[in-house]
Amino acid sequence: MIKNLIFDYGGVLLDWNPHYLYDPYFGDVDKAEWFLTHICTYEWNAQHDNGRPIAEGTAELIAEYPEWKKEIELYYGDFMKMMGGQIPGMEEYVKELKAKGFRVFGLSNWSEETFALVRPVYPILNLMEDMVISGIEKVMKPDPRIFQLALQRFGIKAEETAFIDDNPNNVAGANAFGITGILFEGKEKLEDVIHRIASQEICQKS
Repeated sequence: MIKNLIFDYGGVLLDWNPHYLYDPYFGDVDKAEWFLTHICTYEWNAQHDNGRPIAEGTAELIAEYPEWKKEIELYYGDFMKMMGGQIPGMEEYVKELKAKGFRVFGLSNWSEETFALVRPVYPILNLMEDMVISGIEKVMKPDPRIFQLALQRFGIKAEETAFIDDNPNNVAGANAFGITGILFEGKEKLEDVIHRIASQEICQKS
């Protein structure tokens, strides 16, 4: 029986997208995409989500691409401009789930340094009973160690837990660990999936 729901943050509860910062900066969507694909890449950002100090990673990248110094410094220097707010409807939906008796938690790949900026701003994060942040723990999804850590910290069982993430690799990692992984494809689809899970369990009980 699913009693616990663990939510990813970026792309599920919070709208984070580097294009919100770089598209207006460059005034050209294609140029912003090139920069984020070749300079400030997903892999580079992930190092900081995994606990690397931002100053260290930024200095290394500037040394490699000195001609992009200003744009590289902007990535974390103006980080909050990458935030588009809470995903519409999710705060209300999480409240509904809690009212129905689900325990809700957070598990996110996020830099400790930038999460300190985000944490006080968005009320939806206050709905989490507890949370695990990769940059603090220095281990990232889909590494099984972070799922183990989350279960231990939250005091919950894998077979009683569903994990919601917008990254298929992380969903697969949860499934491999015995947690029910749910790919987030929008609030409406998530409502359908959780309703179906709850309905199946009611049928099994009866």
